[in-house]
Amino acid sequence: MDGEVCVVTGATSGIGRATAAALARLGAQVVLVGRDRGRGAAAAAELAAAGASPRLEIADLASMEQVRALAGRLGMLGRIGVLVNNAGLMAGQRRVTADGFDEVFAVNHLAPFLLTSLLLGKLTTDPPARVITVTSGAHAAARLDLDDPQLEHGWESWRAYANSKLANILFTRELARRLKGTGVTANCAHPGMVRTRFGREARLPMRAGVMLARPFMLSPQRGAGTIVYLATSPEVAGATGGYYVKRQRREPARAACDDATARRLWQLSEELTGLTPARPAGT
Repeated sequence: MDGEVCVVTGATSGIGRATAAALARLGAQVVLVGRDRGRGAAAAAELAAAGASPRLEIADLASMEQVRALAGRLGMLGRIGVLVNNAGLMAGQRRVTADGFDEVFAVNHLAPFLLTSLLLGKLTTDPPARVITVTSGAHAAARLDLDDPQLEHGWESWRAYANSKLANILFTRELARRLKGTGVTANCAHPGMVRTRFGREARLPMRAGVMLARPFMLSPQRGAGTIVYLATSPEVAGATGGYYVKRQRREPARAACDDATARRLWQLSEELTGLTPARPAGT
């Protein structure tokens, strides 16, 4: 990975930070993306102390304007060999972003969709390249209704999160189809139950469950293992469209294998993020 440019979102804590550190140790030029400047500076300083030369980018991925600005800055890089869409959240209550989106849907799905879409030109111009999107086994509990993807008519914390993780896999599946023959691969990874700050904003029952389970959870370093494997291993150099757990390709839930839904979600995501004009109602 000497000199390979690797962009990692959500890189200022937890799995993202561990992923960035592992890639840096392998010689990659790591770009850390986070929304908190203080945590970002601390993560960058840690890598610098270990001999790396990280680049820090600050962006709140709940804002599509900031995602676009981030993509513009990343587009100035010479090339991007690896893009890791890791940033994500679980919320305890429904919050609407400045763009009018449910925050969980915006951060967990629309942001990686838009960022990746805006960087496709950069990724495909100088292949090979890899896109890794971090998902979760929670996708198996999803009930994703594309007529109400943001749960405006009955929001639930766990359902919002599970739906977004299913969307990650569907996005990866359609992205892999669209990138076929370009030399750019797209895969997603379930890191397992990991001891991170994740879920700190969830409702009390979920937070309590997380606290009880903490002694049995993986460290961020172990959780990052499958992500780093997908980013670096020659064993998966040509593999694409897969869902990986513990460095093994696994079959996701049936809903994640629906190509028609994947295509419809892609089209809807284009419309919501402004990549294509919205269709008139009823069409």
